[in-house]
Amino acid sequence: MAGGERVALAHDYATQRGGAERVALVMAQAFPDAPLYTTLYHPRGTFPEFGPLDVRTSPLDRVGLLRRHHRLALPLLAPAVRATPIEADVVLASSTGWAHGFPTSGRKVVYCHAPARWLYQTDRYLGPAGGAQRWLAARALGLLAPGLRRWDRRAAGTADRYLANSTVTARAIRETYGIEAEILPPPPAMLPAGEETAPDGVEPGFLLCVARLLPYKNVDVVVEAVRRMPGTRLVVVGDGPERASLAQRVRDLPRVRLVGRVDDARLRWLYRHCAALVAASYEDYGLSPLEAAAFGRPSVVLRDGGYLDTVRDGVTGELFDAPDPDLVAEAAGRALDRTWDPRVLTAHADEFAAGRFVARLHAIAREELAHAAGTRPRLETVPTERRPR
Repeated sequence: MAGGERVALAHDYATQRGGAERVALVMAQAFPDAPLYTTLYHPRGTFPEFGPLDVRTSPLDRVGLLRRHHRLALPLLAPAVRATPIEADVVLASSTGWAHGFPTSGRKVVYCHAPARWLYQTDRYLGPAGGAQRWLAARALGLLAPGLRRWDRRAAGTADRYLANSTVTARAIRETYGIEAEILPPPPAMLPAGEETAPDGVEPGFLLCVARLLPYKNVDVVVEAVRRMPGTRLVVVGDGPERASLAQRVRDLPRVRLVGRVDDARLRWLYRHCAALVAASYEDYGLSPLEAAAFGRPSVVLRDGGYLDTVRDGVTGELFDAPDPDLVAEAAGRALDRTWDPRVLTAHADEFAAGRFVARLHAIAREELAHAAGTRPRLETVPTERRPR
């Protein structure tokens, strides 16, 4: 294609440190010559590995406030995506709600982490009712959601192929868009090989929770579970809107440490020296248990969603039935009382190795490039709904 790329990558926004961003980086490693298109890029807010990449941003990226606080950009992201056409034979889009809408002159493959939670799981995404901030967010989404749902479904319809990260995501894609998606689980990105640095004041033997601090992650439930477990310590890695309320909650609980964002060397140390990972969140893919397993550590997780694909009850971890502190404490107690075989855990993580993921992406790209070679290039556009008044 004259003036275009063979393969290009797309991602919603590179402004935070989460599982979707780690998968986008694996995709970038798989296609090192491909540019990465995104709406917003905040180098200090996301993983440093984005730095060497050819990151190409939307016009919205000129607004510094939005780079630092991408949630404020929600009414503007659909127009920003529409204003960022990608000239390429094949686009691989890593999407949780926006990147699948980038217009392209070639074939489009969407790797879906989940259909947009704020559109289809609004109550779960916002958390329990109460408080002015939650009310304002719910009000804003109530005004914007109808138009964004229409845009979102049309954007999904511009894809030539859909990939899902888990069984539950494939089911959500089918129910939301009427599209059958191939399940391609991503690999654990945080692996034992690499530098390790002990965080100040943390001794081995703690429970570990790695999560962005959002309502649906239910980190407060994990904290309250530890409150019911005398002598048990908890380290929480992550940042987000719930940080202040969690800090208030643990003021009288010195056994809980909120360490915020940490670099990879400290995260490796935390995985290696924890007693178990604990997660009570509603996840479409359970990435952190695979990372814990790679270090030979078990997980205590909610019996829901993507965790059902990545944790084997009684083999690589303990499951609990609801995000309830008593149930979490009971399951964590079982995990701490057991002796786990690290070889079983690391072998489980190896089943999700990066080589398998990358090989399948390469095969899909070859298939789509072959198809693109036999079709006339076009530039698809996804109309943007006007913001309701």
